[in-house]
Amino acid sequence: MRVMVMVKATEQSEAGHMPSTELLEATGRYNEELVKAGVMLAGEGLHPTARGARVRFDGASRTVVDGPFAETKELVAGFWLWQVRSMDEAIEWVRRCPNPHEGPCEIEIRPVFEAEDFGEAFTPELREQEQRLRDATEAR
Repeated sequence: MRVMVMVKATEQSEAGHMPSTELLEATGRYNEELVKAGVMLAGEGLHPTARGARVRFDGASRTVVDGPFAETKELVAGFWLWQVRSMDEAIEWVRRCPNPHEGPCEIEIRPVFEAEDFGEAFTPELREQEQRLRDATEAR
């Protein structure tokens, strides 16, 4: 199963405080463990929301809202995409993670939808389209 592991933002990360050399080193060692175990598919840190934007949808209408965004505890500061056998395995990996911020913070883990999760609505034609897109993305 694939899971998205999201490091939640803090007031410090939203203010643009960069991690220490020690934290970068610890995170690098942790990422090496994930790669060697065949768990890590991708992972990146994100700039503060002051450098981002949101697009709100309402029917055919689109409204762009520039950051920063309120409610720091609901924001994402970084992510990993992992391939694991179970949610329990993902939780065990997160428990081993260095604290991504200097103070208290949270990491959220959520399963990624797979084709079989969509049932009959995901027709053979849509499956073929999805495979073509995956193949094109992997070819880059």
